Amino acid sequence: MIPGPRVTPIRRGGALALLLLLLLSLGVGRGLAQTATPDTAAGAAAGSTMAEQVTTAGSDPDGAPIVLDQADQATASMVRKVMTPEQDRYYLSWLAVANRAEAAIDANRASNAALEELRAEIVSYRQTFMSERDKNSARITTLEAQIAALGPAPEEGQSEAEDIARLRKTLEEQMATVRVPALVAQEAYSRADGLISEIDRIIRERQTRALMARGSSPLNPAEWTAALTEAEDFIRDIRNETYNSWSAARDLQRIRSNLPLILVLTLAGLVLLFRGAHWAERLGDWLHRMGGRAANVVRFIVSLGRIVLPQVGLFLLTQAVTATGTIGLRGSTLIGLLPLLGITVFGFMWLANQLYPREEQDAMVPLPAPARAAMRRNMVIAALVLVLYRVVGEIETVQTIGETSRAVMVFPVMLAASYVLIRIRRLTLRPQEGEEAEALPSGLRRMAPGLQLLTMTIAVGAPVLSAIGYQALAEAVIFPAIKSLAVFGLVIVLQHFLRDIYAWLSGKGDAVDETVVPALTGFVLAIAALPVLALVWGARVTDLTELWARFLEGFSIGDAQISPTDFLTFAVIFGMGYAATRALQGALKGSLLPRTRLDAGGQNAVVSGTGYIGIIASALLAITLAGIDLSSLAIVAGALSVGIGFGLQTIVSNFVSGIILLIERPISEGDWIEVNGQMGYVRDISVRSTRIETFDRTDLIVPNADLVSGMVTNFTRGNTVGRVIVPVGVAYGTDTRRVEKILGEIANGHPMVLANPAPTVVFQGFGADSLDFEIRAILRDVNWVLSVKSDMNHQIAQRFAEEGIEIPFAQRDIWLRNPEALRGGPEAVATPPAPAAETAAKGPAKPAGAHLSAEDLGLADGEAEGDET
Repeated sequence: MIPGPRVTPIRRGGALALLLLLLLSLGVGRGLAQTATPDTAAGAAAGSTMAEQVTTAGSDPDGAPIVLDQADQATASMVRKVMTPEQDRYYLSWLAVANRAEAAIDANRASNAALEELRAEIVSYRQTFMSERDKNSARITTLEAQIAALGPAPEEGQSEAEDIARLRKTLEEQMATVRVPALVAQEAYSRADGLISEIDRIIRERQTRALMARGSSPLNPAEWTAALTEAEDFIRDIRNETYNSWSAARDLQRIRSNLPLILVLTLAGLVLLFRGAHWAERLGDWLHRMGGRAANVVRFIVSLGRIVLPQVGLFLLTQAVTATGTIGLRGSTLIGLLPLLGITVFGFMWLANQLYPREEQDAMVPLPAPARAAMRRNMVIAALVLVLYRVVGEIETVQTIGETSRAVMVFPVMLAASYVLIRIRRLTLRPQEGEEAEALPSGLRRMAPGLQLLTMTIAVGAPVLSAIGYQALAEAVIFPAIKSLAVFGLVIVLQHFLRDIYAWLSGKGDAVDETVVPALTGFVLAIAALPVLALVWGARVTDLTELWARFLEGFSIGDAQISPTDFLTFAVIFGMGYAATRALQGALKGSLLPRTRLDAGGQNAVVSGTGYIGIIASALLAITLAGIDLSSLAIVAGALSVGIGFGLQTIVSNFVSGIILLIERPISEGDWIEVNGQMGYVRDISVRSTRIETFDRTDLIVPNADLVSGMVTNFTRGNTVGRVIVPVGVAYGTDTRRVEKILGEIANGHPMVLANPAPTVVFQGFGADSLDFEIRAILRDVNWVLSVKSDMNHQIAQRFAEEGIEIPFAQRDIWLRNPEALRGGPEAVATPPAPAAETAAKGPAKPAGAHLSAEDLGLADGEAEGDET
């Protein structure tokens, strides 16, 4: 915030001292713009406690004297010694404008229009200073590098070589010289920025006071007479002006001379006004029936004729009336307003036909046919309400009427606006059910309850506020609400239009609704509508431009200033580098590396390493070319590194492990590995983890740190050679040498078995039920181990059957020590035999001496004893 003149010398002391030190023997570079705005000086603010001497510092380009206060005169005297005449005049004119702005701020008597004009003038200066403060940054960087190359300056009492000392002094003088324009521009920029903030604060405070001011109630019958009288005076004045102009036109025969033009304009205007919308509608329907992928797009464009053709007709009619010369000043003002009012009416009618058309399949908001017809009528009424409100405002401009009379005129219009809002709420914001609810956008469904409450609050609250005297507040609430609903409807229409364009260009048709494009376009349009809504609700254009200026100015991280331009430069360069890296990776993977002797894992490591190096190099190049100073982020980077060390150590460990896997390559893509009891093929090695596809065709995500620090079995590391073991047992008494020969023939006869080393047959030993043998063979591709094992088992079964060799299987006999206990003791002997039918129902009886299982005998585990046979 910039203070008034009475404290200006105190606040400028630091800047004056800095300029004095830098300008003792140095000049100012040619950094300031050469265009100057003529201004007249302002006196000191009323009530100032410190009297300042006002002196003439020069004249502007038009010859008007530039008057400065004592502090600015001192600053201008120092700067003038090293500035060109053009730069001197520009800087002096800025000081005059700054003094005039400070005086106006202190006095607080200038109108809002005058403050806005003064603000626009200061904004132009601020823009110039902002562009000039970084103008010599490249030269400063070069000089800093040159000075740093000379080494540290000698301490007190020490000396250095005369040539180096002379060179150091020259470079330091050049450094100070090129820094002066930036310092002057920075000081002026800060002052201009503070003045703009002060002016904005004053205007906002005035707007707030006007908004909360309370006047007379429009319901007071005593005020109706005055309002009616002023309305009659306005009508009488227009009638008198029109009569006088008509008499003058008749006397001068103006109408006769312009009669052909008047007739042509009138006829064309009437035709377009009353038939233009109908023609546009019929043409749109015909194109829609013709079909085609672009039918909806063309129909939308043609539908704009419902606005354009009637609007052209209305414009021609206003020109015809103007050509007659029969209207006075007030009539000309109202006639000139007709095109703008016509855009409002025709625009609302077009929007209603787009949102709520007669055909149900074209409706953008799902409503029954009667509700859509009612909404079309309500939107026309809303347009007429806005037109009447604008007409009352225009009457206030051309005719002096009191605030109370204006409130009485606006109050009926406000009641009509409340009625429209209540009707729209009842028709469109009512709770939807079934298919209607599903057809509504999800965002609108979520917002519907809140919009219902807000709409009802505004519709009821605005007339109440007006009735108790808060007319400005009531107008600032209800009429923007209607405009906001129109903006929301326009966003929906534009979203459907962009959706139709995408469906036409992509050829997807209705399937485009399943993509992200409609939601993305809706989001972009909603963001773009925010400035429009801000203007609707009373924001000034300068407020939006100030926000945009702040956005372009960027933000600070440490001592580094990052602007959207820097960020855009970084994004473009990094994107180009990233695209080039991906293209290089594709060329390596598809063309170059397959012609080398590298295996698939080595090729993948080269491609991945190229990607990492390319991305890092792209980021560094983008940062450098964007002019982002990373040295000022050292403290922030240090703090982040500590946080990364504690909070992200697992992620960092996995990242480093991924680099180790790519360089050392203990595993590669396509390898068959076993880790943590899981087997599968390595499909992808990324920065954080490795993806393994198991034999069940499921993906196993393993952190890279587990692969580096844990135990991993790689069955195909370096080559695909591996061993297969096929166990088999034969019955006791079989000739073991014969079995060994047969198994050897089977192993040597399989095509996947290597001859060197030759397969072997091992007699493992004497098992509990069989003589155990194993075939041990080396396969040329271990990935076929299961198939080879299956083939050998088939051949073993076939050969053993041909040779009469038995493959035994385990058998068990159970001997019961006390079977009578199982049958219920001695009493069980006297039990009569069961009838044959009952016995048959229970199942066939087991023969004596048959092998009975524990389940048959009803024994639990461990209750049976027996010998093996």
